[in-house]
Amino acid sequence: MVLDLLDRSSLYVSLHAGLDKAFGFLQRTDLAGLPPGRYPIDGTHVYALVQEYQTQPLADGFLEAHRNYLDVQYIVSGEELLGYAPLTDQAVQTPYDAGRDIAFFQGAGIPCPMRPGMFAVLFPTDLHLPARTLTAPCRVRKVVVKVSAQP
Repeated sequence: MVLDLLDRSSLYVSLHAGLDKAFGFLQRTDLAGLPPGRYPIDGTHVYALVQEYQTQPLADGFLEAHRNYLDVQYIVSGEELLGYAPLTDQAVQTPYDAGRDIAFFQGAGIPCPMRPGMFAVLFPTDLHLPARTLTAPCRVRKVVVKVSAQP
């Protein structure tokens, strides 16, 4: 996992093909004015999901992982807690669903505060629990850019 400010995203583009397109979209797009939905960036290889939601208690969720896509999660407004854990031998809560590219695992992970201007890059080996309440329930606007794990 990488956790940093978007202003420093150029430090990480060499980590994986497609991150340059993901960060470019986040830097050049009016994210506050974009309606929630899916936006193609490079076909199915790189695309963005604009989301708005209310944060939920940490105890109400499960860690998740994806096999086919990296997540670049960027907070536009609001704040949340992102749980993180390396994928090792955690107990499976819900087996992998290939159609949704997601599996759920037990545990909460290490708490990582996310505030406006921050991003997290989450690889297939990174379990994560997004959308959790940091200090008080909060409305969040987030953009998740999905980047194909295949080069």
